[in-house]
Amino acid sequence: MAVLMAEVNISEGKNMALVEEVKNALLAGDPVDLIDLNSNEDHNRTVFTYKGEPRAVLEGTKRLAAKAVELIDMTKHHGSHPRMGAVDVVPFIPVKDITIEETIVLAKEFGSFLGGLGVPVYYYEDAATREDRKALPKLRKGEYEGLKDRMADPEDIDYGPDEGPSTFNAKSGATVTGVRFPLVAFNVNLKMNDIEIGKKIVKAVRAATGGYQHVRAIALPLEERGLIQVSMNLTNYEKTPIHRVFETIKSEASQYGVLIEDTELVGPLPVYALESVLKFYLQAHSFNMEQLYS
Repeated sequence: MAVLMAEVNISEGKNMALVEEVKNALLAGDPVDLIDLNSNEDHNRTVFTYKGEPRAVLEGTKRLAAKAVELIDMTKHHGSHPRMGAVDVVPFIPVKDITIEETIVLAKEFGSFLGGLGVPVYYYEDAATREDRKALPKLRKGEYEGLKDRMADPEDIDYGPDEGPSTFNAKSGATVTGVRFPLVAFNVNLKMNDIEIGKKIVKAVRAATGGYQHVRAIALPLEERGLIQVSMNLTNYEKTPIHRVFETIKSEASQYGVLIEDTELVGPLPVYALESVLKFYLQAHSFNMEQLYS
């Protein structure tokens, strides 16, 4: 049976009653397997991760998105994580017996649906309609607060949406959707509250500032814990493994006398992303993934 996964990011991580309503909408139709639901108050963001038969995943995503658009008002949203819309990012990930091309068709059906609800929609990664808008950070530059001006600027070709209205939607913002390789959402929490040091550490690992090619990273304050978080997406764990990024952050932090408090893996983790971690830290060079069982 074909299996598709979705990792839907919505801009609400504090109002758990609202998050529950969105979850109920997702689960109201044909069954999908809800793998993980991660809400973060500092980010004010929730990530729903689920998989199943491709059509069930698509229809569930439509219900989830429609409910989030109905309930979330971006004019009142505040959080530390970059965002541009109530339904912020909707990546679809082919898991089994479904091609990237087939997944792009489904992603664009979702984009058309959401555009029909009055939300501007942009396609990214493998579904991008232009080479210059494949990367999420470029599409999300300026975030929700800069969206109105960018959409109104006839010189800003980045902000003509692929679906939906070409005018700013104040309540819902805009949504990015597409198809991508399974990423690893990996956060390292530093035992300090100096955001400027956090930004310097980020520069050492982030692709955009000369770090690792497949790392997107930002420094965020975790005010309730008094920590600084290096929040990352590792977009290709085969080419930039988890342990390499972690060891670089640990080394950079030590220059400032900063220790690591803990780390977080957000959402599902591709099991093969752990192979290099096991080999590096356990020195188990003959280990292979076929040894794992559940």
